[in-house]
Amino acid sequence: MKSLLTIALLVIANIFMTFAWYGHLKFNTGNLALPLIILISWGIALIEYCFQVPANRIGFEENGGPFNLWQLKVIQEAITLIVFTLFTVVFFKTQKFTVNHLIGFGFLIAAVYFIFKK
Repeated sequence: MKSLLTIALLVIANIFMTFAWYGHLKFNTGNLALPLIILISWGIALIEYCFQVPANRIGFEENGGPFNLWQLKVIQEAITLIVFTLFTVVFFKTQKFTVNHLIGFGFLIAAVYFIFKK
């Protein structure tokens, strides 16, 4: 149960963080000053932290969770790539997903395998 809750919270956190980091590139913010865009992104990132911090606390083995610190980080990175890929494909039609991306993701999946291998 804790593993699923950790992963679900990390997915939600990564959705918010992807919008905080890249959303302003898609949505028309041309009239907004850069400092205001930064503040808006910080606000979105604050929401991200409200999910990320509990995910790490619940999931960390020293707090009774199922994952060590290495595993938490690799899970988070894998989720980040999935969320980022979906975000990019849906919102940025000019950015194409290529075989190079697929190969790179394959190597990252291999990293997940080796991090979890006993």
